[in-house]
Amino acid sequence: MVEFTPDCKNCAALCCVALAFDKGDMFAFDKPAGVACHHLNGSVCGIHGALESAGLKGCVLYQCGGAGQRVVQEVFAGQSWQADPALLHPMMEAFTRMRQVHELLALLATAKALPLPRTHRTALNALVRQLMPARWSPESLEAFERSDLPKKTRAFLRGLQEVVSR
Repeated sequence: MVEFTPDCKNCAALCCVALAFDKGDMFAFDKPAGVACHHLNGSVCGIHGALESAGLKGCVLYQCGGAGQRVVQEVFAGQSWQADPALLHPMMEAFTRMRQVHELLALLATAKALPLPRTHRTALNALVRQLMPARWSPESLEAFERSDLPKKTRAFLRGLQEVVSR
């Protein structure tokens, strides 16, 4: 089963480097994607306990849904962009795609709790199986993004509205 709870110690601070943010109510400064946050100290946030008081409420609220550690541990077998800078862009791309996989899986997990007719439950289970291969790789995540699976999953989820409202 997929772990949706972030496990930062098994990640490589992907959110601290991959995500961009703009100065405003949630962030005290601008940071482009692909540039490590200046508070990053190795693979941990140097001000984690004081993020909100430092004007980084967006960091406090952000949750990767477990995608970060899955990219590092599963897709890149424990390797890090910090030890091998050539991995930065492939890991960022994989992180973006895995976040989408996890978002879809989380929505499907919620849908599983609904009283669905057998045909819908069968379709739901088929989508979950497609979103949970034995192992993701950078290539399979790229293929996922180009496939119709994200669109098909969202269409299925939208279609549940009529089933639930009956």
